[in-house]
Amino acid sequence: MKRSTLFASLAALLLATGMAATPSHAQEATAAGRAAGAAGLDAAIAGSWRTPANRARDVYRHPGATLQFFGVQPDQTVIEILPGGGWYTEILAPLLRDHGHYIAAEAAPVGGEAKRDDTALRRKLAADPAAYGKARIVEFDPRAPVFGPPGSADRVLTFRNVHNWAEAGTAPAMFKAFFAVLKPGGVLGVTDHRAAPGASEAAVESSGYLPTDYVIKLATDAGFKLEGQSEINANPKDNRDHPKGVWTLPPTLALGDKDRAKYQAIGESDRMTLRFVKPAAH
Repeated sequence: MKRSTLFASLAALLLATGMAATPSHAQEATAAGRAAGAAGLDAAIAGSWRTPANRARDVYRHPGATLQFFGVQPDQTVIEILPGGGWYTEILAPLLRDHGHYIAAEAAPVGGEAKRDDTALRRKLAADPAAYGKARIVEFDPRAPVFGPPGSADRVLTFRNVHNWAEAGTAPAMFKAFFAVLKPGGVLGVTDHRAAPGASEAAVESSGYLPTDYVIKLATDAGFKLEGQSEINANPKDNRDHPKGVWTLPPTLALGDKDRAKYQAIGESDRMTLRFVKPAAH
C-alpha cells in the first residue's frame, strides 16, 4: 500500500470513530488512534527513502519504541531540535507529511558544522519531495531561541544535544523556549548520553555524558513536569570510561582503527530517555 493511501485510510478511521458520542466509542477512537499511529510509524521506519547507514543504527536508537514513548502521532505538529544530517527526519517527516507538520529547528548558520548540517538537511529534503515535501526548517538564535508561535507544537524532540548546550551555557534558555512553543499538555522528549551517578562536572564536560538529574532539573526549572523515564536506549555494555569520552564509541569512533573492534562490540552510548509534559494549567 502506498504511504499516502495508508495515511488517508488511517485518518478516515480516526475521523469516523472520533465522531461517536458515547464513552465506549471514545475509548474505541483512542485505541484506533493509537493503532493508526503505530501503523504509520512502522511504515515510516520501513520506508525505502531511508539510507542504509541510518537503518543500521536502528538497533542502537530504537526509533519505533522511542517515538511511541514520546507519544508521537501522524496528525501532530512536531518540532525536532537540531536534527543534524536528518537521521530522525527520515522517519518523522514522512510520518507527519499528510496529516501533521514536521519542523526542523536549526541554529542560524554562521559557518562550520552548523552550516554543513543545515546544507545537508536541506539537500535531503529537496532530493525526495515525495517523502519530505511538506517538511519545514526554522532557524533560531541559540542565545535567544524561539521555535515558533507560543503554544503551537504538540511535541518537541531533541536527540543527543543537551550535552552541547550544557557546555555552551545555553541549556536553560533552550528549555524555556521548548516550554514556550509547546501547547498545554504538550510533550518534550529528550534522549542523551547518560553519565554515571555522581559524575563530576569536569568529567561531564570532557566526556559528553550528562547526569540524568541535571537534565531533569533543566526541564523542571523551565516549568515542565517529568512524566516518564525509559530504558529503551540503555546500553549496559557502556561503562562510560573511554579515552575520548562518548565520541570513542560508534558512530564517531574517534580513535580510528585503534581498538575499533572493542568499541564496536560495546555499541553506541548508554542513553537516558525522558518524557516531560507542559502542565495543562498553562
